[in-house]
Amino acid sequence: MNNSKKQLREVVIKFAGDSGDGIQLTGNQFAETTALFGNDIATFPDFPAEIRAPIGTVPGVSGFQLHFGDTHIFTPGDAYDVLVVMNAAALKTNLKSLKPNGIIIANISGFDSKNLRLANIPEEENPLENNSLHNYQVHKIDITKLTKLAVAEYNLGNKESERCKNMFVLGLVYWLYHRTMDKTIQFIEQRFKKEPIIANANITALKAGYNFGDTTESFTYQYEVAKAESQPGLYRSINGNQAMAMGFLAASLNAELPLFLGTYPITPASDILHELSKHKGYDVYTFQAEDEISGVCAAIGASYGGSIGITTSSGPGIALKTEAIGLATMLELPLVICNIQRGGPSTGLPTKTEQADLMQALYGRNGECPLVVIAPSTHSDCYEMAYIAIKIALEHTVPVMILSDGFIANGAEPWNIKTIEQLPPIKSNFITTDADSNNYMPYLRNANLSRNIAVPGTRNYEHRIGGLEKENITGNISYDPLNHELMVKLRAEKVERVADIIPPQKFESGNEKSSLLIIGWGSTYGSIGAAVNELNNEGYDVAQIHLKYINPLPANLEELIKPFDKVMVAELNNGQLIKLIRDKYLKDAIGINKIQGQPFMVKEIKESIINHLNNA
Repeated sequence: MNNSKKQLREVVIKFAGDSGDGIQLTGNQFAETTALFGNDIATFPDFPAEIRAPIGTVPGVSGFQLHFGDTHIFTPGDAYDVLVVMNAAALKTNLKSLKPNGIIIANISGFDSKNLRLANIPEEENPLENNSLHNYQVHKIDITKLTKLAVAEYNLGNKESERCKNMFVLGLVYWLYHRTMDKTIQFIEQRFKKEPIIANANITALKAGYNFGDTTESFTYQYEVAKAESQPGLYRSINGNQAMAMGFLAASLNAELPLFLGTYPITPASDILHELSKHKGYDVYTFQAEDEISGVCAAIGASYGGSIGITTSSGPGIALKTEAIGLATMLELPLVICNIQRGGPSTGLPTKTEQADLMQALYGRNGECPLVVIAPSTHSDCYEMAYIAIKIALEHTVPVMILSDGFIANGAEPWNIKTIEQLPPIKSNFITTDADSNNYMPYLRNANLSRNIAVPGTRNYEHRIGGLEKENITGNISYDPLNHELMVKLRAEKVERVADIIPPQKFESGNEKSSLLIIGWGSTYGSIGAAVNELNNEGYDVAQIHLKYINPLPANLEELIKPFDKVMVAELNNGQLIKLIRDKYLKDAIGINKIQGQPFMVKEIKESIINHLNNA
């Protein structure tokens, strides 16, 4: 038995295997246990792009990356300290990102002749046998065989026995990093409470993996990572889609209005529907429509009827919703549109991340059709940004688009839970009280140019509705050229006035006297922040601004950018925010771009900044 302990500050682990190996479940359980222990964490689930990629092949590899430590964790990590692979394809896909002398835990059964052939590796080049892994600490374990032996008492079939192997792996890694199994045992008991034999088999496999680590002489150390310092409060692990659903629910409760989600399932947005459907007791209504257009039109109907209307999708679905979004803009109704971005165009890379829908969000509709565009920067930030989206939509009677992406949606981090009492109040512009006479003017505007919306059925508030141009104040149909221009200008000005109520932009790091400014938006926050921190610690003076409000941009942004001669814009596209910065502020910014379906590595941003500073 080996009791040697080694203290570490941070660790990056990658679990990888076939889609049917339970990799996502394994990673999520380790992440939740680690968050409960008190480490700061960041996760990155990496799903196969094909729904049913052939088993054992490189396209079929599923991965879950986890970075945890006793300090603030910005990203899931550039390279792994530990790589757990269930087959040859998983090793082939991920080996390039393993640190020198990193740990490999490999399932021997996944490197037989069949699996090698499926991974396009000649049998004589089996990496577990040809000494090609001599730069790493390799632990070859027949996980499949050991799992079957451990659960033999339950007389399961061969397939059911093999399915427990992810729990064996999880138990082993729990031992390796000095983690308790209690949380996962509770999870298994709850998940399989109607199948006690399956529950007991998985718990037995979990304990077998833990005991294997405890009794084998294979591992030199057992590692410990201390708790991270954090602000007092109640925490939970949360991913972006869950946080967004919770933010919508909080807004519904504070506004005292029903919440209606009209949507059509699409990766990676569907989990917002799944989460909200669990909360029907809070006046939440979820409608899975037959197509994208039906979903958004139902949400518009809900907004017209006095509810909070929301629709969710990704880029391809947003393309289908554009005419309906124009209708909401013409009617000046509150509508929240979630675009959880993915690789494109067309169906593109459904399970991979990208930030390439910014131009679509800003301009991707017919006619002059402005709407508010905001972008959460982290997984937990989705909670407050979802709340703010509803607040803006209701108080300014304008559609709001939230730009999240696959990385934010599926990844997780600790969330210091914020109660609804800690959030700003929300006041809607709905009229629900009968009037004595019909003096209602549907397009008579308030100070922020919003209009009061009479809920159908409210006595003496009858009015016209539709997608044709409206006459100012009366709402009558109008083809008058000057009125059309006036209404176009009013709708644009109404969006611009949102800048009056959003927080002033601030520097995340550095100041106006720094030698270079880097700007980002959305999910690049962690990678940019980590890169800037490292550069500043190395003696470079780099400032960082991260945008969460993109249309309108913060009112003070120009004065923050103006002093800089060197401006860089980092984004996961071919250069979209940079066009806006150049257009608005006439800054000849330099782009840092990546379009690989993967988030930025910290080193990629660091190298780009250093090269630019040196060349300049």
